[in-house]
Amino acid sequence: MGTKNRQVLLAERPKGMPDDSTFKFVETEVPEPKDGEVLVRALYLSVDPYMRGRMSAAKSYVEPFEVGKALIGGVVGKVVKSNDPNFIEGDYVTGMLKWADYTAAKGKHLQKIDPDVAPITTALYVTGMPGLTAYFGLLDIGKPQAGETVVVSGAAGAVGMVVGQIAKLKGCRVVGIAGSDEKIAYLKNELGFDEVINYKTTKNIREDLKAACPKGIDVYFDNVGGEITDAVLSLLNFHARVALCGQIAHYNDTEIEKGPRVLPYLLTRSVLLKGFIVSNYDDQAEEGVKQLAEWLREGKIKYKETIYEGLENAPNAFLGLFRGDNLGKMLVKIADDK
Repeated sequence: MGTKNRQVLLAERPKGMPDDSTFKFVETEVPEPKDGEVLVRALYLSVDPYMRGRMSAAKSYVEPFEVGKALIGGVVGKVVKSNDPNFIEGDYVTGMLKWADYTAAKGKHLQKIDPDVAPITTALYVTGMPGLTAYFGLLDIGKPQAGETVVVSGAAGAVGMVVGQIAKLKGCRVVGIAGSDEKIAYLKNELGFDEVINYKTTKNIREDLKAACPKGIDVYFDNVGGEITDAVLSLLNFHARVALCGQIAHYNDTEIEKGPRVLPYLLTRSVLLKGFIVSNYDDQAEEGVKQLAEWLREGKIKYKETIYEGLENAPNAFLGLFRGDNLGKMLVKIADDK
């Protein structure tokens, strides 16, 4: 075990798109776990779009990050010292931990991972927060039925990929929206999406959506917002359902953008639109993890990871989410599993 502990702090609250000045690296001593705590060495770090909201002081569903304190996110790591009888050295665990090489965390805030069941990184992806977000948002709010058309924005991201595959398992026609030819090829050829639209090269996304969805749109899983969502909402069928998951197109806006008034579409077509966060389903999480793990074992859900190497590259990985660099889940490998 090393004697130094690198940490990534929030240096200042960004205005607009974060940049290098948003982050600060420091070295501290490796913490000593107290009674009921374990010392976790980080192996993989998750970067997620929702973290941009926590960099702001604005009121939201989760407390903002503190300036001058370490950023916090999903981590998979290994126990190197335990003062909790429920954990021993060598256990693999996951939890919301600091962007750091080592974190001393209360055992009750960690979950064990069995590396023999699935690769440990899937605890940050298919059976973790992104997978559960896709599972509950689509099945509880979207309620897809066989033969219906499901549209997913941000389809090549961690959540969108799982949404599309679950919709296919339910017998739906699945149309994705993504931002590169590589992503489109993967979604169609590997994951079985029926159609995928490149929003960066389309000349008219509404017309392309109309062609891809000849029977209209029954379910929309919205990860993006902006002009993409404006186009989708205009094509919704009667009694369509919209799961409002993310609005990454707006996370770095400094002013509120004016757009089409969408409420008439929702009213005249009796559309259900519901925003949600995955913690709404905490009491059902075990059910979701069990089903997602089963689909994963059976090969019914595939996954793709984009992995940056080194804690020093965590800020760039985070910024890459807004550039659309990731295919699937964006992760940072912090250390080798030795």
